[in-house]
Amino acid sequence: MAERKVSLGYVWFSFEGRISRSTYWLWYFLPVLVISIAFSFVDAITGTFFYIAPEVPLGIINTAVSIILLWPMIAAGAKRLHDRDQSGWFQLIYLVPIVNLIWWFIFLGCLKGTDGANRFGPDPLATTSDWAPDAMAQSDA
Repeated sequence: MAERKVSLGYVWFSFEGRISRSTYWLWYFLPVLVISIAFSFVDAITGTFFYIAPEVPLGIINTAVSIILLWPMIAAGAKRLHDRDQSGWFQLIYLVPIVNLIWWFIFLGCLKGTDGANRFGPDPLATTSDWAPDAMAQSDA
């Protein structure tokens, strides 16, 4: 099945709708990559090598980048959970050590979403002709 194209703004800033596994992996790891590059840049300049000492003012940049990119990662996770017909609030399991990594990888990264439309929107793997009328009907409601 052809996957519909989604915009960066939709994936990162909206908590509504659904995204497929491939879209999730792409848009989840993009923020992670940006964080990693930012940390590496700061570490190369300061020589701290991921140790952020209070006297290092650039440590603030690391923290700011992490906080800013937390929103897109949570938004993508919520839409991925919606594809599994679950509430985005299930991400609170991230607060449970060890269980969170196993759950995140299997539930969000590996398991297929529900087939067809669910309460969160049309199937992101549906062809354009399959989902366009449903999406239009939902936006009118």
